[in-house]
Amino acid sequence: MAETINIYCDESCHLEHDRQPIMVLGAVWCPLDRTREIAQRIREIKMRHGLPAHFEIKWGKVSPALKHFYLDVLDYFFDDDDLHFRALVAMDKAILRHDEFKQDHDTWYYKMYFDMLKVLFDPSFRYRIYLDYKDTHGNKKIRRLHDVLCNNMYDFRREIIERVQAVRSHEVEQVQLADLLTGIVSYANRKLTSSSAKITLVERMRERSGYSLTRSTLLAEKKVNVFCWTPRASRGFGE
Repeated sequence: MAETINIYCDESCHLEHDRQPIMVLGAVWCPLDRTREIAQRIREIKMRHGLPAHFEIKWGKVSPALKHFYLDVLDYFFDDDDLHFRALVAMDKAILRHDEFKQDHDTWYYKMYFDMLKVLFDPSFRYRIYLDYKDTHGNKKIRRLHDVLCNNMYDFRREIIERVQAVRSHEVEQVQLADLLTGIVSYANRKLTSSSAKITLVERMRERSGYSLTRSTLLAEKKVNVFCWTPRASRGFGE
């Protein structure tokens, strides 16, 4: 029987008119048979720092008071060989020209999601994808994303990508981890400096990964894989 891989996704600055220059999509993945153990390990880190087991890890909650807790979570990610992360950094959102390519922002968004995830897929495995529940329009987005992923994989019977499902992030530690790692990559690429605690996390991730987080890694990189996508317009020939 084929091994099943769980993929947990999050996103940063993904709205069309949010006045942010970049969008970051991030995915944490691990084997299905390790998911409960990994979640329990993360809950143990929370309790070790005096936090309740149900405390929700979020990039937006990073502060000097919680810096060492978040560093421990980040170190756990690097220490567990079954945890992996990939980020797609879409640069220069402001110069996107969707109308010239007969698409809207949502269509482009799904293309970016496929570009982020496609290198993770192996037809000999099975995949279950979980996204943070954002709003009441989430179910439509989930169905559309599942269709896009399966069609591009010629997986019309959904035997490879078995499931794309929205979950509540406060209930799923791996989605929380995806939020943290995606936030770190976004902060690094937006070149922000307002939070010393967040800068410390960016520096730790750079140190542990060996990458700047602002340049594409090798495609074969499994632990921390970053793909920096730029619109063709910024290179002189469209999107």
